[in-house]
Amino acid sequence: MATRIEIGHDVADIGLADAGRLKIDWADRQMPVLAAIRERFAAERLFAGWRISACLHVTAETANLVRTLADGGADVVLCSSNPLSTQDDVAAALVVHHGIPVYAIKGEDRDSYYAHIGSALDHRPHVTMDDGADLVNELHTKRTELLDGVIGGTEETTTGVIRLRAMANAGRLRYPVVAVNEALTKHLFDNRYGTGQSAIDGILRATNILFAGKTVVIGGYGWVGRGIASRAHGMGANVVVCEVDPVRGLEAAMDGFRVMNAAASASVGDVFISATGNLNVWGRDHFPVMPDGAILANAGHFNDEFELDALEAQSTGKREVRPFTTEYLMADGRRIYLLADGRLVNLGAAEGHPAMVMDMSFANQALGLEWLHAQVGSLDPKVYGIPDEIDRDVARLKLESMGIRIDSLSAEQKAYSESWESGT
Repeated sequence: MATRIEIGHDVADIGLADAGRLKIDWADRQMPVLAAIRERFAAERLFAGWRISACLHVTAETANLVRTLADGGADVVLCSSNPLSTQDDVAAALVVHHGIPVYAIKGEDRDSYYAHIGSALDHRPHVTMDDGADLVNELHTKRTELLDGVIGGTEETTTGVIRLRAMANAGRLRYPVVAVNEALTKHLFDNRYGTGQSAIDGILRATNILFAGKTVVIGGYGWVGRGIASRAHGMGANVVVCEVDPVRGLEAAMDGFRVMNAAASASVGDVFISATGNLNVWGRDHFPVMPDGAILANAGHFNDEFELDALEAQSTGKREVRPFTTEYLMADGRRIYLLADGRLVNLGAAEGHPAMVMDMSFANQALGLEWLHAQVGSLDPKVYGIPDEIDRDVARLKLESMGIRIDSLSAEQKAYSESWESGT
């Protein structure tokens, strides 16, 4: 007899719940910092009375974050922040085994995606949690009647922080948001080591290509681009970097990579990986000169880093040749391959970041919400960084979980570092 589910949800297959629970438990064992925070939150019940609407990638790691908030007393609803980033078994497990409403299906179309965001907003949140700012944008443009009830929010990723700062600068942001992405223990590790590994994992799962000997062109040399470049180089690829920032371009050159503009890179690359958070990194002027078999993969956020309308217009046909790999046939017989519909390749074609690195990112989410709770009513409607003390606490807890001990300054060393009298 089918299990009766009393809470609201829209998932692909509720029967996947047991498989999803195993995946959540596996991730939990690799997230000791978040587990320790969850234990404390369960005792303190700090978030009792808070309704939280979370728009995040629905993965096993995210499941452990929302469990942490629920154990802390929050009433949480979860939807996906990307149409391809949902793990359907995890979504089912959160509903069945953890009693958390989830609205997310891997591969959902645009209408379903925004309907699910609408369902999360129907929760009438006091707090929002976002990854890319789609939920915040919907709240500020189409569900404005709910804004007076919102006291704050968090944002997980670079793209979302950019959008929120633009809203704040335009005077449109109506409540304070904590930029989790700006924590050192988030972007230095999640963006670099997490995306660096998982983007390549997604490309390999989608294509099974050999990186050694390939020319891999990376658009953007922020922390995500740095991570991908390092790992691609380690696998034997010839790495090219495209940048608009002269300092980052110089850094990439001194790290040993070829640096060139997008137009020059288009004719030499085998694999093009965009990591900018911006649009049309490669587009209508570049596709005609790309080599036969060129692969396009997005490690940014939205599916606008490649000019996909131009790719469709210039091609004479397309077909799916492998899961998450679409072949575009060009008029001259060349083939260009687009991975994961141009969306986040690490989540669209693989499982996203390893749990060990998400342990730090989601510890910052949880502690950022705790900080927000303490500041309610005292913050202006703008974007705030994670306080340094939280950042350092997350790093300390992570080191301890890895069995690593570091030194502390002695009283003499501390006094010396704060003085100016001593010299040569």
